[in-house]
Amino acid sequence: MASELTVKPVPSITWADVDGREASLIQRCAAGDEDACSELVSEQQRMVYQLSLNLLGDHNEALDLSQEVFLRVFRTIQGFRGQSALRTWIYRIVVNQARNRQRWWRRRYRSYQVSLDDHIRDHGELAARENGGAPDRVLNQKQLAERIRLALDCLPFDQKSALVLREIDGLSYEEIGFSLGIAVGTVKSRLARARETLRGHLRDA
Repeated sequence: MASELTVKPVPSITWADVDGREASLIQRCAAGDEDACSELVSEQQRMVYQLSLNLLGDHNEALDLSQEVFLRVFRTIQGFRGQSALRTWIYRIVVNQARNRQRWWRRRYRSYQVSLDDHIRDHGELAARENGGAPDRVLNQKQLAERIRLALDCLPFDQKSALVLREIDGLSYEEIGFSLGIAVGTVKSRLARARETLRGHLRDA
């Protein structure tokens, strides 16, 4: 029984494994080099925003969270010791900050879901094909995307974050484990539960 509960620890990397340019960028940022900090933001801001949006489901909240993440990055980068790739370390910060923000929401506000009309207003219609497209197909695509988004929002945050990191961001089990602070075995079981729960929500929708 004890062997069944044993999980493989998440492997770490060392400074020797970090790309030379990345190591230099990290060290320059840690030294307060403003050009290096701007370079890091430029390279990582799309990833940070998109992950924030996928976890929170709101454009303005994702922008606010992105700012919080980079502030956190530059406050703590002196402590970065190559325990992961820089990008994976930043993923971990995004997830932790998003979790904290969602807990804050839960204490103060009722759950809020954006309607399809609001989503279209904020993000625009899906582009139709040049030949005029198939209106029914476009509508079905919108409805399916909305159903998936709403089902994803119904997942517990820990399951949602694991699923987003795996299915949308394409992280390995080891990278997800580091980002979430859990072992690889826990990543796999959490993903299995998330997928099953998601399928259940889509069946019931």
